[in-house]
Parts: sequence; structure tokens; C-alpha cells
Amino acid sequence: MTTMLSPANAERLKEAFLRCRDMEGSLREQLEAYAAAGREFFPAYGEAVDRLVARLNENGGGENAPRPGEVMPPFVLPDETGRLISLTSLIEQGPVAVMFYRGHWCPYCRLNVRAVIQAQDRIKALGAQTVAIMPEMQAYAEQFKSEANAPFPVLTDLDNGYALSLNLAIWLGSEIQELLSYQDMAGFHGNDGWVLPIPATFVVGRDGRVKARFVDPDFRKRMEIDDLITVLKSASDER
Repeated sequence: MTTMLSPANAERLKEAFLRCRDMEGSLREQLEAYAAAGREFFPAYGEAVDRLVARLNENGGGENAPRPGEVMPPFVLPDETGRLISLTSLIEQGPVAVMFYRGHWCPYCRLNVRAVIQAQDRIKALGAQTVAIMPEMQAYAEQFKSEANAPFPVLTDLDNGYALSLNLAIWLGSEIQELLSYQDMAGFHGNDGWVLPIPATFVVGRDGRVKARFVDPDFRKRMEIDDLITVLKSASDER
């Protein structure tokens, strides 16, 4: 079995992405449909990801990230324009969904962010807001934001400093590195470490404490939008 993604299959994956993006259904259904397409058109990668996820689960990947009831460690990170944004300034205005993404190149992140954007009216109606964090250089954070038309800040966590402090940063391993070698990760990250955050969502209340979290070493899974809204609502109700 070839391990590289052929141009024909790369094209099929792009078509599958658009199909999944535009399908009716929950975010989970879209992600599962895209994962199935990935297994069909790039099976070596799907199997390598399964092995990575198993390894991370064995090592308790993400388990030690901040838990509900704990204080969310503060951050000050630059947004896509270079302006510094702090967690403190965000929670002064209301509860915040702090979302970690792998990068602008990741189709699962693009499906995820689209679903969150579609829920922005519901999120704003609760007096809540969203912020995205990714380990990419500002130009790619800007690209991610503009391609998604995201109405919230996309922050750069260069070298995964903040993700590391939350026990979310993982090394992808040489097998995945080889399979993704067609992506210019060193260019995206400004380093060749091949370290990414486990995609995660933390809902942080005005008191700076975590109200809920979704942390799964399998990046093909993300917090359901209805679950996010439910938690943001209960965080908004806390005075």
C-alpha cells in the first residue's frame, strides 16, 4: 500500500471535504463522514492516526489539562493582527470558549470552526464569546480567520508555549511526519518540531475557572455545538 497521498486522491479528499462541510447534520456527523473519506482515500494516514491516538491514550494525553472547577491559566497572546489579547480582558466581558486548533491546513479544524461560526449568534445572545488558539505564524492565523470568515480572534501560540503549560502539546512522531511531509509545517510554525496541540475546548467563566472541557487526543473528534451552547448558557447564568 502506498503511503503517500496521490494527486488524484488529494483531489478526492478536497471534494469529500466540501461535501462534508455542506451536508446537513451535526458537527460530529460531518467529522465522521470526513474521517471515513480519509480512510478511503488516504488509508495509511488514517491507520497512523489510530496508532498515534492509541499511544497518546496510553500515556494519558490531555488528561492533565485544566479540569472543571480549576482556574484556567491566564494567557497573553497576539491575534492575527499582532494585537495582544489576554484571557483576563476576555472574561471581564463574559464566559469564553477557548478553542485550540491544529492549524489552517487541518480539515477537521476547518469543519469545527465553521460549525462554531454558525453558532455565533446563539453564543453572543448568551453574552459569551469565542477565541481560537493555534501554533502557527501570524500570516497563517490570518489566513485561517479570513478563509473561515471568523468573527472572533485567532491567536498565535508560537512554539506551543501556552499549550505546553496546559499539558496539551504533543509530538506527532516520525510516521505522521513522513505522511504529512507534503505540508510545509516548518514554514507554518517557524520551527521544525512537529509539535501540535491536542484540539480542545475550555469554557471559562467570569471567575476565571473552567466550567467544562472537551479534550480528546483523537483530533477527529470535537465538542458538539449543542454541548458548547449548554455550558456557555450555564456559565452565563452564574453571576
